[in-house]
Amino acid sequence: MNSIVKLEHLSHRYTSSWAIRDINMEISQTGIVGLLGSNGAGKSTTMNILCGVLNQTEGNVFVNGINMRENPELAKQAIGFLPQHPPLYMDLTVDEYLTYCAGLRLMPKEKIQPALKEAKERCGIAHYSQRLIRNLSGGYRQRVGIAQAIIHRPSLVVLDEPTNGLDPNQIIEVRSLIKEIATDRAVIFSSHILSEIQLLCKEIKMIESGRIVFADTMDAFNNYVEPHSVLLHMENPPPVAAFMEIAGVTKTEFLTERQVRIYFSGDQDISERLITASVQQGWRLREISLDKTALDEVFKQLSNQSSQ
Repeated sequence: MNSIVKLEHLSHRYTSSWAIRDINMEISQTGIVGLLGSNGAGKSTTMNILCGVLNQTEGNVFVNGINMRENPELAKQAIGFLPQHPPLYMDLTVDEYLTYCAGLRLMPKEKIQPALKEAKERCGIAHYSQRLIRNLSGGYRQRVGIAQAIIHRPSLVVLDEPTNGLDPNQIIEVRSLIKEIATDRAVIFSSHILSEIQLLCKEIKMIESGRIVFADTMDAFNNYVEPHSVLLHMENPPPVAAFMEIAGVTKTEFLTERQVRIYFSGDQDISERLITASVQQGWRLREISLDKTALDEVFKQLSNQSSQ
């Protein structure tokens, strides 16, 4: 499959220090790619160069095979960008704002109204067409921000921290919208929150200290370090001593009356042993799962490797 984005030996320097160094990346035509990095890692610099906001010191950016530096207007027509703080005009209505954004994207006038209708319906804001943006909730303002990023039907949508500052229900709604958008285009979802990347992305690119330190599937990222604990939910849990008698168990921690975290020493048979003990001793085990808190440990290890 051809790539929508290709970064070749991308580097950028602010005064004497390099913000990013030798970034190489390819992104396919559809799906969500997570761009993960801590503050100051080079994530925002990479996105700004990719979206044509910043000229790189070295290297090339290709969007749909078009070199961003040589033909920026044509390359940018394939990109929709939602910055961390959406560039909304609070005194415009939703329709006025999105029409203005379509004009900025140099859309032919005859195509603006059909595109406006499609973007509003896709983002669930059609019933707020004549509402002033300042009178919308945070979640709906974010939806308007996403609508401006897709109104010109770009092949690539870049979203910088799109769930930042939203309440839990709004976050769920925006996540669902992002997944729907990614069915027919590529989406780059940037965040420093591991759980957000984990829930939305199938592929991940991690930048630390200005370099790519990980580029693989989300499953590979989750499995980079073997988990060392499992979560059990039981109707009839035994005392702690019963768990400690099982080979490989190193520690037991009750999270609730019926939920327990079991730490183990890397033994791959631990789940089978726990299930067997549950059947034999009548724990009435309802659920067993690997503890995904190991994701934070992966982040730490990869960050440490990049600084060595």
